[in-house]
Amino acid sequence: MAQFNYTARKSSGELVSGILEAGDAATVAQVLAGRSFVPLTISEQQQDVVTLNSELSFFTPKVTLDDLVIFSRQMHSLVKSGIPILRAVKGLADTTASKRMALALEDVSLQLERGRTLSAALNMHKDTFSQLFISIVHVGENTGRLDDAFIQLSFYLEREQETRKQIKAATRYPLFVIFAIIIAMVIMNIVVIPIFANMFTSLGAELPLMTRVLLATSHFFTTQWHVLLLGTLAGAFLLRRYLHTPSGQYRWDKLKLRLPIVGNIFERTLLGRFSRSFSMMLVAGVPMTSALNLVAEAVNNTFMAERIIAMRKNIEKGENLSRVAAGSQLFTPLVLQMISVGEETGRVDELLAEVAEFYEREVDYDLKSLTAKIEPILISVVAGMVLVLALGIFTPMWDMMGAIKG
Repeated sequence: MAQFNYTARKSSGELVSGILEAGDAATVAQVLAGRSFVPLTISEQQQDVVTLNSELSFFTPKVTLDDLVIFSRQMHSLVKSGIPILRAVKGLADTTASKRMALALEDVSLQLERGRTLSAALNMHKDTFSQLFISIVHVGENTGRLDDAFIQLSFYLEREQETRKQIKAATRYPLFVIFAIIIAMVIMNIVVIPIFANMFTSLGAELPLMTRVLLATSHFFTTQWHVLLLGTLAGAFLLRRYLHTPSGQYRWDKLKLRLPIVGNIFERTLLGRFSRSFSMMLVAGVPMTSALNLVAEAVNNTFMAERIIAMRKNIEKGENLSRVAAGSQLFTPLVLQMISVGEETGRVDELLAEVAEFYEREVDYDLKSLTAKIEPILISVVAGMVLVLALGIFTPMWDMMGAIKG
């Protein structure tokens, strides 16, 4: 929503001026008429954000989920205690450990002093506060339950934070093993195999196929390392650039959900995030269609966001939530049944929260067993490497020993 400056005249003839937040000038005029004001001028205010880039650098740490959780919990406590919002934001700007957060909150307090609402001020810092965060705050302002809005946000962000920590913990060991395997391959090709290559060359005999493959690979590593390095960097750059395009992002987001072993975990994590954020939006009083728009952004997956937007469009056509949820092919039969019961009983938000807990429990279990699932694959890869080296290096040596004995 935009900010509009207005001047109007009261029924008593007194001239007044101020700022209103609305979708357009006509809405502002309606609001003023409802207050028995006669609007004289209405003009959209140019949003003048304080320039923060000069005080930040590339190395300044980003605002983390930890920072947002702490901010939400502190704002809940301060607002619930009756402390004015402007004073609360100023106090948190002085005490927060994050420089980016501090500068953003300083600007938010400045905008509050100029008459903007908290949600409008936060909306000017979308790199720090997500659209879902801003929308929940906006609903809390309009319903007079801002403290509840912040506690809901803190619970949501804490759960998101916990899921990310679990994913990092589960993937740490496999990534370490893969990195160690790559380092071992580089050392073998650059240092170890060339030593044996000189010995095998001096034999003058025909070498086994596996040995010739190892020698050719080692020769390429030692003589064409610059080509390999440039090719790897160019490939990584082009892949990164492609993934930042809309089509590349969409295909990667779709592929992630179909990867072996981890695809189901990604899917359930996104469905849990969808259910949790959708439930939170409905509890806050956001209309269902608007909530689906915001949730589509919250899931952070363009493929799933497309399905959610399709659900919203079908709801706008008059279909109910359970039917469009079934048509999206995103949910299991158990979840669809819970959504249907929620519609019948008027407790969609509560049952969606239970759906979120159901998915989150499944993700917790899958993440705990992820290492056990990947471990056999990693062991097989290491065993394959050892077999190739054994066949490539020791077979000619055994042939040499046999020739000597003969």
